[in-house]
Parts: sequence; C-alpha cells; structure tokens
Amino acid sequence: MDRFVCRLATSSPFIRSFIPRRSHIAYPQARPEKKVVTLIPGDGIGPEISSSVVGVFQAAEVPVIWERFDSDPNQPERLLSNSLLASIARNKVALKGPLYTPTSSGLASRNRELRRALELYAQIVPIKSLPGVITRYSDIDLVIIRENTEGEYIGLEQKVVPGVVQSLKIITRDASLRIAEVAFDYAVKNNRKKVSAIHKANIMKLSDGEFLKSCREVAKKYPQITYEEMIIDNCCMQLVMRPTQFDVMLTPNLYGAIVTNVASALIGGPGLIAGINIGKSEAVFEAGARHVGLDIRGKNKANPVGMLFSSVWLLRHLELFNHAQLIDNAIFKVLKHHKAPTADVGGTATTKDFTQAVIDEIVAEQSQ
Repeated sequence: MDRFVCRLATSSPFIRSFIPRRSHIAYPQARPEKKVVTLIPGDGIGPEISSSVVGVFQAAEVPVIWERFDSDPNQPERLLSNSLLASIARNKVALKGPLYTPTSSGLASRNRELRRALELYAQIVPIKSLPGVITRYSDIDLVIIRENTEGEYIGLEQKVVPGVVQSLKIITRDASLRIAEVAFDYAVKNNRKKVSAIHKANIMKLSDGEFLKSCREVAKKYPQITYEEMIIDNCCMQLVMRPTQFDVMLTPNLYGAIVTNVASALIGGPGLIAGINIGKSEAVFEAGARHVGLDIRGKNKANPVGMLFSSVWLLRHLELFNHAQLIDNAIFKVLKHHKAPTADVGGTATTKDFTQAVIDEIVAEQSQ
C-alpha cells in the first residue's frame, strides 16, 4: 500500500515533499553520524507519545541525540525559553508534543509563539486512510496546507469598553502568496491534480478576499493544476459527505485547524495523523491535529501513531532513510494486522502495548 513519507526538498523555499513509500529498505547507509534533534515532549499526552518515539528509536538504533526540553508541571506555560528556541535554531529540526493553552485566560499560546518566533509559516498534514482502521470511507487521500502565522491566530485582542471585545484578523498579501506557492509547488511535485482554497470571503470580503486574490494570482502560474474555491462551512459539509473530491486543501490559519480536525475524524481520529511545520530554515514535526488530551493524560491510553509517523518523516528529513523505512514498515504491519489497536480505534491496547508491538516488528526485521 502506498503511503506518505517525508523527504528533503532541495529547492527554495524550504519545503518538505511527501512521496509514495518503497516496500523495502533501499537506501545504502553505513554508520551515519549522530544527529542532534530538539525534543519537546509537551503537555497532556505529549510525554507518553514522545516516550513511544524515544523507545522505538532506541530499538531501531537510530543515531539521534535528543536535546530535551520538558514542561514544568507547576508552570507549563513557561516552556518557551531562549535556550529552547536557540536549540531549534541550531539543530534546524525538532520533534514536538502538544502544548496546552488555557481558554479564556492565561498566557498566550506557546504553539503560536513558537511558530511566530521561528517563522514556521506552513503546516502540512496528509490525511490518508490507513490499513486496519475501519471507517466509513476507505479511500481518503488528501493533504491540508495551512498558513501558520496570521489570520485570527495573530492574537491581537483588546477590550474596548466593559462587555465589548475587539479581535483583529490579519491577512497579508505576502503571507498569502507564500502559502499558495507552497500548496501549488507541493501539488506539482507530488503529482496532485487540484488545489482547493478554503475561505469565507462572502462575509470577510477584505481579509479573506485578499487571501483569495493571492491564491488566484499563484494559480495562474500553474495551469496544469485545477484550482477551485470553497466557503469553509460548505467545505466541512462536503468533507463529511464526499471527502474524495479533495486533493490539496489550501487554508488560512483558523480554517486549517477546523478542516484538519474534521478530516482526521474521517480516517479514525486525531491520534493517527502527523504534521510538519516548515519555515525558511527550521522544521518542527508534531502530531497533525495538536490535541493535548488532558482527559487521558498519564493513563497510558493515547494513540502514538501520529507522533510515530511524524518521527519517520523527521528521519527522512535527516536523510536517515534506512531507519525511517524500518520504523515505517513496522508501524504499518502493526496497524494492518490489528496487533495492538488502542481505544480510539476500537481496541483495548495501551500506548505501551502499541509501542512494544512496533518494537517487536523492528527486532524481527533486524534479525532476518
């Protein structure tokens, strides 16, 4: 079965490309030097699914050294230290668990601040049906490309008078052109046929209108790619009714979050999808839907698949192709043969059970 993997694209801007997997390990690689990767386990289920990756990497003898930055359980909001940002800037790559953001009060989102500090302007999240996971649809294959730095997530709010709050949405031509270029470039490099720009320009005529103008401008440069536009509320309905009509979905920030969550449910839930945030020189890999899972924190129930897939893409980004393929094959064997399904996909296995099943497959492959 073909599936998505992550590979370094040498062209500028700094973009990751997802290509069909190979069925066998096929990249020669002798004693690669150890790579240093920033690890941010995060909050909620983050430490558990991050531990799954660390354990699998150890079993696969991956030559990675972790620079780990844990949250302070008493002050989780104070994770974004200068040393953390310096680590990512130095290593150019990080694996990140979900970071908790309190609602209605508290400090600003650390997820947002991390993306803005490193200018991680694009999030790429493939949504593809997986073997062994039974859902209503079995042939979903789409990619969400989300603008990551502006829109409603810009965080500019103020209280005008008691009982009246103003929130600003910022859309710029430069950022819109940049994310549109990512989407169309991705479509061409990965043999995709259509890009759908998601918007609400019927109501937000200036902001979303600017986004659409930029998308249309870039679309003219790619006549081989079909271009369409769809209002966000209709898009959500269409995703549920007929998801196979979508190929590459190009979204502003907020709509990307909404679409990603809807689409993840169609293939089995947020625990199954991975994502990458890219900038001009850094890449941060994480679970695609960014769910913290506070309700199951510490209960050994979280599905680590999305985080494991993210780590596979990280390895291909580091050009550790053999190790990436070894782990990738092991994950898919476990899924396909229902060896350790977690509760979110109808099973009873724990996070550690699934991790051990992947490790067992790795050990079996290495012993052949």
